Amino acid sequence: MSEFSEKMKTLAAEVEEELTACFMEQFDSPDIIISAMKYSLFVGGKRLRPVLMKETCRCLGGDSQMVVKLACALEMIHTYSLIHDDLPAMDDDDLRRGEPTNHKVYGESIAILAGDALLNYAVETALAGVPNSETEAMARYIRALQILFYASGANGMIGGQTGDILCEEDGAVTEEKLAYIHAHKTGALIKASVLCGAVIAGAKQSELAALEDYADAIGLAFQIVDDILDVTGTEESLGKPIGSDEKNHKTTFVSLYGLASSEVKVGELEIRALKALDCLDHDTTFLRELATYICTRAN
Repeated sequence: MSEFSEKMKTLAAEVEEELTACFMEQFDSPDIIISAMKYSLFVGGKRLRPVLMKETCRCLGGDSQMVVKLACALEMIHTYSLIHDDLPAMDDDDLRRGEPTNHKVYGESIAILAGDALLNYAVETALAGVPNSETEAMARYIRALQILFYASGANGMIGGQTGDILCEEDGAVTEEKLAYIHAHKTGALIKASVLCGAVIAGAKQSELAALEDYADAIGLAFQIVDDILDVTGTEESLGKPIGSDEKNHKTTFVSLYGLASSEVKVGELEIRALKALDCLDHDTTFLRELATYICTRAN
């Protein structure tokens, strides 16, 4: 395992502890719904988005502890989207991260409610992190809240998911439609991770612009690599069935442009991401290594 992979593992473990702390309180609800929420949240995962939020904040000289609650909320939002994405009405997948999907364990009704509950609990968790002093810190945090929930809704992730479903139904996917789907369904939360961390650290407008370009590049690269791995990967390495895009008649970068062209595109996006960081007067080592990690990952 590379030095960077080891670092990611350590940072992911920190997020795991922070998420666990969010579930230490007593819930006034049937045990099964909390069990279903925790099942998907703690079944595994890279914790890429919360790590990216915390490390972006740290990179710009901010206090990463200021974003812990927001980062946990982001992971809850990401997880709820996966629960719903796996449902029979959506992608109808049986495996997620090497384990049965939520609806296979708890049934469709509870799985839907578990996703809903995680989204609502994400809001509660994010609001619990609002600073109770310092006007400037509070203003930054509220701006980050706006970024996160904008990226999660109809203007972001849900808009992308809707576009994905509509394209499956009509079968006519253009390059423009595919770009919209990827930028919103996958890219929106990755961009929010970067921008939330940067805003709370007090980033200047020029820095936010550079980081937005960086985030756009790694967000699109992440999805294209997913498309590539759905063809070249294995169920064992990915923890989910391969070939699901073809099974669901989804148009992907690979089906639209071919495997070789998709791999070239990922390389171009890595270069773009690294170049975007050049104007930042901060130590961007982690963000650079993460861009390469995203573009060369095997799972």
